[in-house]
Amino acid sequence: MPNRRTLSPVVTCSAVWSFLKHRLFVAALLCFTALSLATAANAATKPNVVLILADDQGWTDLHCFGSDLYQTPNIDKLAKDGMKFTQHYSACTVCSPTRAAILTGQYPARLHVTDWIPGLPPENPKLLVPDWTKYLSHSEPNIAKSFKAAGYATASIGKWHLGDEEYYPDKQGFDINIAGTDKPSPATYTAPWKIPTLPEGKAGDYLTDRLGNEAVKFIEQHKDQPFFLYLPHFAVHTPIQGRPDLVKKYRDLKRAGLTHSNAVYAAMVEGVDIAVGQIRNKLDELKLSENTIIIYTSDNGGRVPTTSNHPLRVGKGSCYEGGTRVPLIIYWPGVTKPGSMGDTPVISMDYYPTLMDICGLKALPKSDGVSLVPILRGNGAIKRGELFWHYPHYQHYQLGGTTPYGAIRQGDFKLIEFFDDMRVELYNLKEDIGEQKDLAKLMPDKANQLRNRLHAWRKEVGAQMPTANPAYDPTRPEHTPKKK
Repeated sequence: MPNRRTLSPVVTCSAVWSFLKHRLFVAALLCFTALSLATAANAATKPNVVLILADDQGWTDLHCFGSDLYQTPNIDKLAKDGMKFTQHYSACTVCSPTRAAILTGQYPARLHVTDWIPGLPPENPKLLVPDWTKYLSHSEPNIAKSFKAAGYATASIGKWHLGDEEYYPDKQGFDINIAGTDKPSPATYTAPWKIPTLPEGKAGDYLTDRLGNEAVKFIEQHKDQPFFLYLPHFAVHTPIQGRPDLVKKYRDLKRAGLTHSNAVYAAMVEGVDIAVGQIRNKLDELKLSENTIIIYTSDNGGRVPTTSNHPLRVGKGSCYEGGTRVPLIIYWPGVTKPGSMGDTPVISMDYYPTLMDICGLKALPKSDGVSLVPILRGNGAIKRGELFWHYPHYQHYQLGGTTPYGAIRQGDFKLIEFFDDMRVELYNLKEDIGEQKDLAKLMPDKANQLRNRLHAWRKEVGAQMPTANPAYDPTRPEHTPKKK
């Protein structure tokens, strides 16, 4: 018989285990590679989002929206690449309520965040303002939380102004908070800034430039994963301080007869434009431009007389169009028709549901906004009957400021109700964009219909109303302006 060679059990087991280990390693490697590729593919399909918010920038404060002095080539290009909205409104005539509305998709009246924080009542008010909320509640769903839950890197770079440290961005779904505090404005735009959440710059550094640099740095650091960048600039809010080289440029450019004539403010506007250019250049460099949605807008109308909102009536702090009609540009690569215009009335609360829709993320549990995707695609309209404003406060320190009021826009008509005596004013904005012809007495049925709808809406959202001030002295003015 042939000599049969036998192997010891130890040798046999060792060989089998070695073979199995190799197979397991190969299988694990293949699984890891597949998972990595799937993760990368998934990240690639999720669009990045950059939401840029200027502060106090009026409806005509960009060249592409009609300015005859301010130069904004980068924002103009964004408008040429995307869609420009001609009837876009901020949720409030001052900053904090609009910021809360942008982040939550809810009316300020529903949130009870209805004035800039902490507000400033007059010395002898006829009405007492309600006990309103001076922070953004942690319990509210917000856009940062939604993106973070979907695996996005999230950052807030710039002005916050929605509560003290307990309510800062890093407590509200943002991974990163740079420069965000409870303050409404910087003490200065030139370093040292002394902003506790922003590492100090070198003497002479300009704040708007620094925020642009921080935004670019964030994009570089998160280029391999989807990101949501919220960039709320301090500019063009007071103090009115432009970068010296840009101030000189506009002083040399100034000439008689311009609607816009403030060279220092013009420099601030261009400073924001330069930061927009930085971001777009970095997206191009990293080949992220075709997968990044950009929104550019403002939190309320331009401050008069620093700028002019002509043909709109007055500006920031006012119940009229100059207080709430502001620029909006949305760029959705491959979808928005270049240079297109959106003439439908839209408002701050619409960004949140729009971005959730675009990015395929979970719908909001509650929202007062609507998705603008049908408009952006150019093939449909949005379903919404009216827009509302509720401001149970005083703005006596702004030129053209207002007493407590509510307002409704339905179609071309806008009705304003003043709470001190409940009188109303009615305007046809299509025929009278400057709100010069009050139609309330000429069209009483229309005025009553809009007033009734406004009152019903206030009940729907639980809006807080001011109350009579028992200490009000009718022999004195509500506010006595102080000499500057």
